[in-house]
Amino acid sequence: MRVEGDGIRNWQPLLERLRHVPHVTAASPGLYEQVLVARGARDGGALIEGILPDQELTVSELLKTATPGSLQELQPQPQPASQLNAELPPILLGKDLAETVGATVGDRVTLISPQGEMTPYGVIPKWVPFRLAGIFHSGFYQYDAQMGFMRLADAQRLFGEPDLLSVISFKVDNLDRAPQIARDIEQEAGKGFQTNNWMEENRELFKALKLEQYVTFIIIALIVIVAALNILIALTMMVMEKTRDIAVMMSFGVEPAQVRRIFLVQGLLISLIGTVVGLVLGYFAAWAGGHYHFIHLSAEVYSIDTLPFAPRVLDGVIVSAVSIGISLLATLYPSYAASRVLPAEALRYE
Repeated sequence: MRVEGDGIRNWQPLLERLRHVPHVTAASPGLYEQVLVARGARDGGALIEGILPDQELTVSELLKTATPGSLQELQPQPQPASQLNAELPPILLGKDLAETVGATVGDRVTLISPQGEMTPYGVIPKWVPFRLAGIFHSGFYQYDAQMGFMRLADAQRLFGEPDLLSVISFKVDNLDRAPQIARDIEQEAGKGFQTNNWMEENRELFKALKLEQYVTFIIIALIVIVAALNILIALTMMVMEKTRDIAVMMSFGVEPAQVRRIFLVQGLLISLIGTVVGLVLGYFAAWAGGHYHFIHLSAEVYSIDTLPFAPRVLDGVIVSAVSIGISLLATLYPSYAASRVLPAEALRYE
């Protein structure tokens, strides 16, 4: 949630009130600002957020991959500002951003803020040195290459905005109800506040993923159809090879319906065995891929550095139903052809 204007002031009472909105499980304050991170001759643009670590961890898992012990350095300090200036304030940077500026843990980096000071020569950007206390690696390129974190108080001093927030982040108990919960938060916050949720921020991405899901389903269906054609051909060849045996059975009184059921059951068994084996191998491969991350991607192109796997029971049920259904359709013609064998014609030259 953010406010229309320069920011959220007197945020502590508002934050406590919004924590009690139904379905809100956690809330965290934050102050965002665009800066330039530099070390020597190397620099890179970054979106820096001032946070309270204990509260930020309740709404986001982004910092759980940070260098061990670095989050403790971002805890609010009770010392007065004069003592805080005795050493460089800490900052956390994303892995790719730290590599861009050539910084490692413990190095000194300089933050250049556009919120500068007015002088007779115009606005001079404000620059403040920081100590790189830790590096985080989320696996998402946009965060690792463009994000940084510092103490909320340090961010307010850097940007010249004492006791000001730009956003309040929330965690809810049901992600699918995020739009409705967002409207409840807006109503509780009052006039001038606006909210944004994960669905709105990633709408275009979700549209692309939905289209990809349809295309994937079509490809899987085509693969199943090819497999069903193999079943059709195999059963048809079997009927041709077993024509004499079928004729002998029918001459002994076996009904055409019984012959038809024999080939239907055979086709069903083939499809069941293939489906079960495919599901077991598929879920095992998905688990291994999600656990070991052995398929790597270019983060600059795909925004993530490994291919994610998310096996779902519903997907397995749908794929199984479609594959078994198509396979059963493929057995209809061979079973019908077998039931139409005429014993007298089949045994004429025997």
